[in-house]
Amino acid sequence: MKLLLTSGGVTNASIRAALVELLGKPISECRALCVPTAQWGHPACGPSSVRGLVAAEPDWRHFTGLGWGSLGVLELTALPTIGAERWVPWVREADALLVDGGDATYLCHWMRESGLAGLLPSLPDTVWVGVSAGSMVMTPRIGAYFVEWAAAPDDRTLGVVDFSIFPHLNAFPTNTPAHAQRWAADLGVPAYAIDEQTAIRVADGSVEVISEGEWTAFGQI
Repeated sequence: MKLLLTSGGVTNASIRAALVELLGKPISECRALCVPTAQWGHPACGPSSVRGLVAAEPDWRHFTGLGWGSLGVLELTALPTIGAERWVPWVREADALLVDGGDATYLCHWMRESGLAGLLPSLPDTVWVGVSAGSMVMTPRIGAYFVEWAAAPDDRTLGVVDFSIFPHLNAFPTNTPAHAQRWAADLGVPAYAIDEQTAIRVADGSVEVISEGEWTAFGQI
């Protein structure tokens, strides 16, 4: 699987160019499935924000509103009840999975429970486009700082990549460089702090920061 790990989506020309390169064709020719599941695990999210994502409302213009050839919804909490024979073909037919933010530990739980996590290694050409928690879920840890789901056993996530991500750098009063530095000091793994104009591209064993904004690396990257 190819990864485009973002904080705020495809917010500038550089990130868009990276996405098109990963897809191998124009966005308008691609089939995408959006995954709202992480939102249910975060107290700041709910029905209206999920609606906005799914309906590609203006706040999601950098994500579901990019002009996809087709756009569907993949709700992970439903998958265990309908059988893999139904949903696995939907995923295999998609060019991109658009995985929204919320709580990364909740998303991780349902990726494992649904079977999607186990399917990912068999999807070498699919592009995973993450926003916030949708990016953080691919890391080994998110840090207690970002755990909002009360039932989370700890801050561990999938570990598909070997670094952690601090999103929304400077977007909120609680996401300053100083906060990011303290967060990174407790992780024990390399990490990036990225703003809304930054993404991390992971493909063919290489990691590249794509940015028209601000970002910082912590530890040995």
